[in-house]
Amino acid sequence: MIKRITEEKSGLNNLTPEERLKSLDLELPAVAGSVGNYAPWVEVNGMIYTSGQLPWIDGDMKYSGKLGDKLTVEDGYESFKISALNAIAQLKDAVGELSRIKRIVRLEGSVQATADFTDQPNALDGASELVNYVFGDKGRHSRMVYTDPGMCLDCTTLVVLWAEIEKEKELT
Repeated sequence: MIKRITEEKSGLNNLTPEERLKSLDLELPAVAGSVGNYAPWVEVNGMIYTSGQLPWIDGDMKYSGKLGDKLTVEDGYESFKISALNAIAQLKDAVGELSRIKRIVRLEGSVQATADFTDQPNALDGASELVNYVFGDKGRHSRMVYTDPGMCLDCTTLVVLWAEIEKEKELT
């Protein structure tokens, strides 16, 4: 059974995204470097686009292999949650404070799965529910899930976030 992230409205509206993470007993990991010749994130016209973030914990791949083989939808949910946590860490690296995020615009997930696995949306909820909880109403996003029979480094999941940022206030 999936242990879902649920939001209790009372008391969370006044918390920063970092405080919301702490309320889940989660800390942002150190940002992962790229595993190829690309940037982990880029900013264009007030939007941050992260590169694909994997389910790394302290440099180790927490989930590898295919959903529908030895891994369950519950494993996929947890793997997507970790991948999303790494994507949020990239956003923080890009903007300094997560409260500068005006809106999460899009979440894209890729999952390594067998041909007969069809529960990708429930697995991807691990990422969506974490993002929605951390950013509140600003976290509501569009999304897409892709299935791949073979993923880089044999990772189970990968998450990409697109985020609109608040403009920095000019000093007068």
